Amino acid sequence: MGYHFEDLKLEKGMYQVAGKSFSQVLEGEDPSERYRGTSLEGLDAFQRQLKRFDIKVKGTGSDPVEKFFQSAQAAVLFPEYIARSVRQGLEEADLLPSIVAAVTEIDTLDYRSIAANTGKDKKELKRVEEGASIPSTQIRTQKNLVKLHKRGRMLVASYEAVRYQKLDLFSVTLRQIGAQIGRSQLEDAIEVILSGDGNDNPAAVYSVGTAPIGGTAGSLTYDELVDFWSTFDPYEMNTLLVSPEVMRQMLKMEELRNPLTGLNFQGTGKLSTPLGANLLRTSALSGGKLIGLDKRYALEMVRASDVLVEYDKLIDQQLDRAAITTIAGFAKPFQEAGKVLKV
Repeated sequence: MGYHFEDLKLEKGMYQVAGKSFSQVLEGEDPSERYRGTSLEGLDAFQRQLKRFDIKVKGTGSDPVEKFFQSAQAAVLFPEYIARSVRQGLEEADLLPSIVAAVTEIDTLDYRSIAANTGKDKKELKRVEEGASIPSTQIRTQKNLVKLHKRGRMLVASYEAVRYQKLDLFSVTLRQIGAQIGRSQLEDAIEVILSGDGNDNPAAVYSVGTAPIGGTAGSLTYDELVDFWSTFDPYEMNTLLVSPEVMRQMLKMEELRNPLTGLNFQGTGKLSTPLGANLLRTSALSGGKLIGLDKRYALEMVRASDVLVEYDKLIDQQLDRAAITTIAGFAKPFQEAGKVLKV
């Protein structure tokens, strides 16, 4: 029995379909539904093409880079392989899903987010007397556009230098590029949380030793965390983004040394806190700072493009120089859902 994927014609134009990625175009030409109940079930359209040309990209038996250039059609798959490897690295090192409330995909470089009027008095559902008007919550577009940043790396390598390298090892380099892009996007997100998205909405900043936070400046104890936690009402402080210095202080707190916390940390490397917040460490946050978030409301990620590669150069010139980029920005729907504590 023959399969459609074996006869599919691959060409560069599949990267140029407006509003669709190469994988989406492939899936449209060769839907995965056709392979239910067969040995190919579980593979997507791109993976079936790798099988068609017998290209192994993982494991000790992975093929060299030159395997993609065994034919003109197989070469068309090379840019998508690079994009997927970079995307994998971005996702592996990505803290953004833990702090972003929503991801908005756009096909333009101009985007205005929305925001609701803020303050407890404007949010609570008051009792409405007979004949009285019902209180309203105003949702409006922001005054200023979301700032989008293009992040990327230039992949520079001659075909002769990498043609015999195994794809499994080459993927490691590509995943590292993705991790670096993810780090840059996290820095952009932190900057928006701290300074706002250009619509007069920076995060409220509290300092240890200054009311309503007790303690002594320069030192962080569990009591100060509780004071900070109490400032979030009616929001919930369910995520803590901390610098390495603050993490060090938190690990020394007696309240974080209970057997359950220690067992969890030693077994998985993940931390829990008595406050119930997801604890995330990042060197992208400098100094003695921690950011408290209500992840459900604090941050919107606006993405104008997924991982893009210069497919023409990768197919025709077999590497040489090719840019790997992505475009994204961040907005703050609810200003009070993210706050900063300076130790």
